Amino acid sequence: MLNKPIAILGFAGSLRKGSYNKALLRAAQELVPDGITLETYDLDGIPPFNQDFERQPPDKVKEFKAKIKAADAILIATPEYNYSIPGVLKNAIDWASRPYGDNAFEDKPVAVMSASTGMIGGARAQYHLRQVFVYLNMWPVNRPEVIVTYAADKIKDGKVIDENSRKFILGLLENLVAWTIKIKGLR
Repeated sequence: MLNKPIAILGFAGSLRKGSYNKALLRAAQELVPDGITLETYDLDGIPPFNQDFERQPPDKVKEFKAKIKAADAILIATPEYNYSIPGVLKNAIDWASRPYGDNAFEDKPVAVMSASTGMIGGARAQYHLRQVFVYLNMWPVNRPEVIVTYAADKIKDGKVIDENSRKFILGLLENLVAWTIKIKGLR
């Protein structure tokens, strides 16, 4: 039994209105286990990172960092662009982890999922993002890997209709919760 609900913050590395990765986050909200909260945050409006302003960031960045710090765990849904993570996601991570010594992601459990119209499903972006987690000192969930291939066939009208994908998302959420309890000592 948990003393308090575990709070997960989810965000997608896509700004596109019809994003398949935003659909993954909506499915996660539908599937989130009892006693767990999942708030999603839209990265739209975060300006390009400029180190000249890292100590006085824009309000949108302050809001994003505050939500990360308040969360017990993080859930990221990301597409793959050019074999890597999208610039919008990397940009948001750069803002939230700066200035040095004020890394909002420090010591956070994190889970990743991705959707793509191709047969790789965003796997390379996930592995690249895991490299970033090393510097951020985050604790990634290893399994299950949620890699939704041929997303146009599995996501319709913004909803994940593929039952196998939904099962993997639920499994990822359950493992993120268990991992958060183990790492953070929440009971």
